[in-house]
Amino acid sequence: MKHATRTRLATIAVAAALAAPAAAQAAGDAARGKAKSEACQACHGPDGNSDNPAFPRIAGQHSDYLVKALEAYASGARQNAIMQGFAATLSAQDRQDLAAWYASQDGLTTLKGQR
Repeated sequence: MKHATRTRLATIAVAAALAAPAAAQAAGDAARGKAKSEACQACHGPDGNSDNPAFPRIAGQHSDYLVKALEAYASGARQNAIMQGFAATLSAQDRQDLAAWYASQDGLTTLKGQR
């Protein structure tokens, strides 16, 4: 194997090893999300199944949808004064964790294997 090829392979291996912990941390943790969900519960209920029709039921939603919604509220792309205030205080990891918590809950209709 030529020296240049070995150097490239070694560089790729090091980059992949350094990226792995960051990718693992980016995934949401439902237990941490539950712990962070206290403010959310006032409107969305303890498990995301709000009894109040004024607030959406977020239980069982896809986690990627929930993350994108929180990002949109935080950036102002999605308008809601209450949600903007809450979402703006969340870190990217907080969003992932909250999304994992609510996605793990049973919603109105959860199709088997579709979480």
